[in-house]
Amino acid sequence: VMLLTHDKYRQFTSKKIADAKTSSQVLICLSADSRDAVDDMVGKAQGAGGGADPGPKQDYGFMYGRSFEDPDGHHWEVMWMDVAAATASQSATAAA
Repeated sequence: VMLLTHDKYRQFTSKKIADAKTSSQVLICLSADSRDAVDDMVGKAQGAGGGADPGPKQDYGFMYGRSFEDPDGHHWEVMWMDVAAATASQSATAAA
């Protein structure tokens, strides 16, 4: 991921830069190593001027996610998943 100022980004494209506060351009999802790491990343984003949890938190036990908007308005998701628990849950559902 490269985070660039608009001036720097204009060096890479001749297209108009979208205003992510008024339109959706992308949704970026990052993986975290733990639930605490999800919370930590969202907290750091908020501390740097972003907005925490523009969408609802997602907590399914084996999977946990939160989101933030960066100062430009881009939506970022941060997810953690316990792969072993998710696999076991899918196996149990398939067996039923």
